[in-house]
Amino acid sequence: MTSTHRHHFLAALIALMLPLLSCGQASEPEPATLGTDDAVARALEIAEEFVDGYYQDFTDQAYDSGYTDLDYSRLVDHGSAALTDWRAREDAWLEELRAIDRATLEGTEAEVPYAYALDRIEAHAGLRVCRIELWNVSPAWTGWQSALASTFLQQPVGSDEARSGALARARDAVRFIDTEITNLREGLAAGYSAPRENVEAVLEQLERLLDADPTESPFYNAATRNEDSDFGATLLGIVENEINPATQRYRDFLADEYLESSRQEPGVSANPNGEDCYRASIRYYTSLPLTPQEVHDSGLRELEHIHAQMREIGQRSFGTSDIHELLETVRTDPRYTFSTPEEVIDYAQAAIDRARDAVPQWFGTLPRSEVIIRPYPDFMKRSGGGFYNPGTADGSRPGVYELGTWRPETIPKAGMEAVTFHEAYPGHHLQVMTGLERAGMHPILRYLYFSGTGEGWALYTERLAEEMGLYSSDLDRVGLLSNEAWRAARLVVDTGMHSLGWSRQQGVDFLLESTALSEAEANYEINRYLAVPAQALSYMTGSLEIQRLRAMAEERLGERFDVRAFHDRVIEDGTVTLGMLRQKIERWVEEGG
Repeated sequence: MTSTHRHHFLAALIALMLPLLSCGQASEPEPATLGTDDAVARALEIAEEFVDGYYQDFTDQAYDSGYTDLDYSRLVDHGSAALTDWRAREDAWLEELRAIDRATLEGTEAEVPYAYALDRIEAHAGLRVCRIELWNVSPAWTGWQSALASTFLQQPVGSDEARSGALARARDAVRFIDTEITNLREGLAAGYSAPRENVEAVLEQLERLLDADPTESPFYNAATRNEDSDFGATLLGIVENEINPATQRYRDFLADEYLESSRQEPGVSANPNGEDCYRASIRYYTSLPLTPQEVHDSGLRELEHIHAQMREIGQRSFGTSDIHELLETVRTDPRYTFSTPEEVIDYAQAAIDRARDAVPQWFGTLPRSEVIIRPYPDFMKRSGGGFYNPGTADGSRPGVYELGTWRPETIPKAGMEAVTFHEAYPGHHLQVMTGLERAGMHPILRYLYFSGTGEGWALYTERLAEEMGLYSSDLDRVGLLSNEAWRAARLVVDTGMHSLGWSRQQGVDFLLESTALSEAEANYEINRYLAVPAQALSYMTGSLEIQRLRAMAEERLGERFDVRAFHDRVIEDGTVTLGMLRQKIERWVEEGG
């Protein structure tokens, strides 16, 4: 979700890639001659089977989606046999979906779930060429150390059964970690590896995790939320005697065996079939058939527009129209940075409070669930930015905005409000929880996350917040523009490193020249882009499409245009693909809004 995400949630959207490993796809059969009722029923069933099947197999990803019907006693199996079984199930669903004549579904309750399931499974299958599990050494939310920490921080412990499940899952972490080592060794043998800088960043995270007192480990967190002393003692023993030794094995493997063989080139194009992987990743995250060069050029064009607006504000409020001077000022001048971690949290909370009060004038449907702020856990405290984790539909867990507060004197105030609007109201929290709480919504629409629409919406709302009068000052408006420049710069940097031969340092320098990111934030962002190719493209690509659809609707509907109704239409079906959203809004306009 912004710098974002482990997203969070943010974990689910990347982890959906992990099981999709081979390049093969089922051949497309001729449409079956099912009657309308049978076709509708089977399309709905397949879409639900896919969501249920995924979260039953990959249970550790479900927290970030809001899905709750889970086995809490085990972790995902990334071993080759389990992943082969998953691919077979997915290919069978895909074959059945392709065999249904979609014309029979038009106007029925199955039309949207069917289209979404078909598109997403096809996009997932396309990612198999990446073989991500063979090189997934990630300091971002896709790394196991982050994903498992998120899982155990949310592990239920409120009953004897839940506590028993928590202990079983903790013990299963050993198998999980050892499987990661096995996969990475196989990857090296096949020519796959992660970029060296990412390996070094993960080593730092693991060392902090191992240096921490076991009672402060995220794997022990369940015991801090339960008063059963026997449970706490048993869990502490598992952390000390099983999980930490497994973590040490993984750390030693990276340091002694993997680091020397990790790739020097930053981009995924250096891996086998890397160019194909990157094009498949663009398709997966944007749902659009864009080339890397098209994306790159789009980013350069958007930066020109954004920088022109920066110059205007810079001249008006900061005495300079020089973008580099303006950004350096708001990034480093102590007047414009924070002093304490508490000040960071308070600044973000004030933005949430203002936005919560304003959203009823801009949305017809609002979530009941609240959102709370939580600083990063200690082992991740050096990470920058913020992430959103959804609450649950029944209200038992609120949405959580996790926020970096480390070295507050290096964190610019510029951008903090925009990031908060992106993650909370009117961004991810409003969007995600509205879908989770909506009665009668098909599970695939409620729980499956598409980055192009999800992140595109959140970036759109950063600009919407200006319309809503939510920004405190021109400093915060510079932050808005800097964040937009950051997302536009991603189009340039991500494609540059993964497809156009850029070095990692070129990427860092371009971010620092184009945005108000600190050097630490820029380095974290680059590591993230390298770990998750093309995911960062989804923000600006999706935002531009939503802006275009709104402008089209305003022009064609004139006085009949209702911004509250438009916003409700955009988010009511969850994060459907951009192509599906385009069809939906065009139909809404044709029907008179």
